[in-house]
Amino acid sequence: MDSINRNQPEVNRRDLSGAQAIERVQDLAKDADTCFFTTAAGRNTRPMGIRKVDDAGNLWFLSASDSHKNADIQADPRVAIYLQGSKHSGFVRLEGQATISRDPARIKDLWNPLLRTWFTEGEDDPRITVVQFAPASGYYWDNKHGDTVAAAKVAVGAVIGKTLDDSIEGTLAF
Repeated sequence: MDSINRNQPEVNRRDLSGAQAIERVQDLAKDADTCFFTTAAGRNTRPMGIRKVDDAGNLWFLSASDSHKNADIQADPRVAIYLQGSKHSGFVRLEGQATISRDPARIKDLWNPLLRTWFTEGEDDPRITVVQFAPASGYYWDNKHGDTVAAAKVAVGAVIGKTLDDSIEGTLAF
């Protein structure tokens, strides 16, 4: 039996590295706004609001110093991040290292007044820490032409009995 990937009439695999990988993560993070943040030490997964993705591809978060997440990172800095841009497309898994700091300039840069829910004393709350996630590798899956075109290609393919999947996937290297 042939693989579905061999039945594709067009290229559906493209590995990305360097600036292309960073751009993929930046674009997806704009759509996702949140991610699943998985620590290696505690094997815990929790949702986290992405505060920023910088030009080097680092993801930035604010976290409480007394959180389980911070304790997990201190025990083992290996982290996996899972992002989803929309209901049907834009999936990324990243693996890398997290570090924790208390850089007041970075806190100010990442601050949003809605964060008072967790940091009741505002951006000067003594519990605020900055978590920097530096990706080393990852994998993405998306569609090439947007959700509408992808859905149309699937529908037409089903009618004519031909694989017209609009997906694209590949590794990410930073």
